[in-house]
Amino acid sequence: MFLLLCRARRVSTSVEDATLAALHRVTTAAPHLREGLTEESADKVAPHLRALLSCVAVGVVDVDGTLLSWDGEANQHYEDLRRKIETVVRTGKTGYVAHGDLPCDQRPCLMRHAVIVPLQVEGANRGALVIIAGGDRRRLQHAAEEVALHVSTHLELAELQESKERLAHAEVRALRAQISPHFIYNALNTISAQTRTDPEYARDLLQDFADFTRYSFRSSGLYTTLADEIRNIDRYLTLERARFGTDRLKVQLRIAPEVLPVVVPFLALQPLVENAVRHGLANKPGGGTVSVIAEDHGAEALISVDDDGIGMDPERLDDELANAHLTGAHVGLGNINNRMRATFGYDYGLVVETEQDAGMKVIMRVPKFSPGVRPVPAQDLDEPEVEVPASQAGV
Repeated sequence: MFLLLCRARRVSTSVEDATLAALHRVTTAAPHLREGLTEESADKVAPHLRALLSCVAVGVVDVDGTLLSWDGEANQHYEDLRRKIETVVRTGKTGYVAHGDLPCDQRPCLMRHAVIVPLQVEGANRGALVIIAGGDRRRLQHAAEEVALHVSTHLELAELQESKERLAHAEVRALRAQISPHFIYNALNTISAQTRTDPEYARDLLQDFADFTRYSFRSSGLYTTLADEIRNIDRYLTLERARFGTDRLKVQLRIAPEVLPVVVPFLALQPLVENAVRHGLANKPGGGTVSVIAEDHGAEALISVDDDGIGMDPERLDDELANAHLTGAHVGLGNINNRMRATFGYDYGLVVETEQDAGMKVIMRVPKFSPGVRPVPAQDLDEPEVEVPASQAGV
């Protein structure tokens, strides 16, 4: 006896195949749209849009009506369509042109219809798509408007990313402005005093000061490595110890070698160390110790800046941070907190532990990998390559 088992074979339909092909075209075009509306991005995206619409040609124009790219046939009609294109870009309303309304001596001509659809971001025109087709007008117009909406959405995302980057640059400039002029004056004054008693030591301090300012005021890069930040902290603390004396300002650097390559926002640590020295220890009789510790915690680096200075009331700190945009108090702390969350996510904000007369500890968690977060290559910076100070290996 034979037992025959039968089961149906599922055969994909032409509709499913067409849907998958359309999704593939959309996802392939999307990365190019994130570059914004440029000639280069238009050249890359136009072929995908033409394949998606199964049309004769796709043209992309900018907000001035200038043609950025044309993919397909019937490009001889671009000049005939320019007036309608300019009207669409100006008014933000979809335009239609029939082939019969245009002068054409080409037989046969693949064009039967042209639909010009505006590209808009938050109600403002950014350009238009010119769709040339030979099929049904109603289907063409509906499909063109859907594709234009998709393109406009990605242009909006590109502008949001650009705005985010501009904000990040502005926040870095604000942090640079927070570097105390008093520190610069006091550092130069300390170096000047040492030139009379210990010229060689003065030269070393001057080199540290030059490297510190070169790094802190560099013009490029939103991110850097933890090694570079620690190196800059070491310079800062060397200058401050020369001023306060090694008895009044003690330093503890304990950095796990595994976390030195971790990428952090530029100037994420130095302002915290400066805050510990200026507000925590400078006003404490006899001074104290500032500790910078970076540990390996699996997929993250755990970094802390701790001082045993005068501290402050936690409720007062909360109030001052809430009004920092009005008073300027602790703006560096709020700035770094905002940049950490913007870079790595809301859960990566700073944790502050403090109490009056009990010092302050600021803790940050940094993921070892985060998409899109890369340091500026060393060759793109003005700062020379230097060795990580030996003191960073531990205490």
